[in-house]
Amino acid sequence: MGATTGPIRVVVAKPGLDGHDRGAKVIARALRDAGMEVIYTGLHQTPEQIVDTAIQEDADAIGLSILSGAHMTLFAKVIELLKERDAEDIKVFGGGIIPEEDIPPLKSLGVAEIFTPGATTGAIVEWVRGNVAASA
Repeated sequence: MGATTGPIRVVVAKPGLDGHDRGAKVIARALRDAGMEVIYTGLHQTPEQIVDTAIQEDADAIGLSILSGAHMTLFAKVIELLKERDAEDIKVFGGGIIPEEDIPPLKSLGVAEIFTPGATTGAIVEWVRGNVAASA
């Protein structure tokens, strides 16, 4: 057998004060069922905690679920911290209640993809498979 990489490793996180994690758990399970390694951080994580976990776990991506309306601030902070920690190779994607008009500015900040309500777990799994490479 040739050199192989392990499964894609994804940190799924709920930053900020948002107390609803059903969607995050559904996504975490879908990614896990698709053969990825998922580290779910639980509720009320700070951007610093999320980035620390992603770096410690050698994650390939961070999936953020934000329903609180603080997506502009929270996504920006996670991207900024990844840059500061020289971990920009970790892709950031997210979902939740995010107005259409906020998606272009988020992508210009460096968020790789945004999934709005109604996105299927299959579409999210396929996007991660197609856009996130597993670390060697």
